[in-house]
Amino acid sequence: MDPTTDNAAPAGDPAAARAALEALRAEIAKAVVGQDPAVTGLVVALLCRGHVLLEGVPGVAKTLLIRALAAALELDTKRVQFTPDLMPSDVTGSLVYDARTAEFSFQPGPVFTHLLLADEINRTPPKTQSSLLEAMEERQVTVDGTPRALPDPFLVAATQNPVEYEGTYPLPEAQLDRFLLKLTIPLPSRQDEIDVLTRHAQGFDPRDLRTAGVRPVANAADLEAARRAVATTTVSPEITAYVVDICRATRESPSLTLGVSPRGATALLATARAWAWLTGRDYVIPDDVKALALPTLRHRIQLRPEAEMEGVTADSVINAVLSHVPVPR
Repeated sequence: MDPTTDNAAPAGDPAAARAALEALRAEIAKAVVGQDPAVTGLVVALLCRGHVLLEGVPGVAKTLLIRALAAALELDTKRVQFTPDLMPSDVTGSLVYDARTAEFSFQPGPVFTHLLLADEINRTPPKTQSSLLEAMEERQVTVDGTPRALPDPFLVAATQNPVEYEGTYPLPEAQLDRFLLKLTIPLPSRQDEIDVLTRHAQGFDPRDLRTAGVRPVANAADLEAARRAVATTTVSPEITAYVVDICRATRESPSLTLGVSPRGATALLATARAWAWLTGRDYVIPDDVKALALPTLRHRIQLRPEAEMEGVTADSVINAVLSHVPVPR
């Protein structure tokens, strides 16, 4: 893969890297209609070296979104369709015996890529779901006692159907907590759906992104320059305390059996920094924290059964917390 493109930013130039990443929205919009929040969330996850859980009903372009992102970022991508009979080795790879050499050699699985699309991850049992845990946390895969490093950047974008759907296995809390963001992919608006059908009527083929004109507008070098710039974004003690107060408030909510852990607080601080940098600032403000609170925290809390029966949702609990925790001035 050629590490440069015509639109690549000069190595180490944060301003040009920001411009390149901002161009992703327009480029992906050539293939996916009306999903700007999801695109932004994926970029934030890449900047934070995190992973993303995409939830939505079938047919809302979750897979197409990831493929378009990989094409616009000039990154390798692979897709795994999670099914009830999928084995962990089908994801991570395995040792294969070579009769000619009388030795075992490692055959890499699809996890060895930049963007791994784990499609319908909650349709496979927990044993196979957990095969991604080491890859997501340690950026490596251990087979037969030998650790093997994964490429950088590396992002798992796991799609799942709502848990009420038939044949789903809810992800355990320990694995949910490994995802930096949970993005909900809604059904399109009427006008967006008209635009989708119009594109298809004009010959758009979702299996061939070249027909939509999607081309690389950024690359791994831009991403690395952006990550270095995000790491220098200033966080005041007041903002740090604000993040902690939000997360501690979830632990005291009467609607929850499980509040946000310290790992969740760290994640919220990281995503707020990335969002602040993307919007052109070198410091974090309370609005940055508020903007990323829902996607960063909604999958890290657990509702009480009685609260669910009353129609309480994770998002409504977080919004209530945000409205009650004092905002630093």
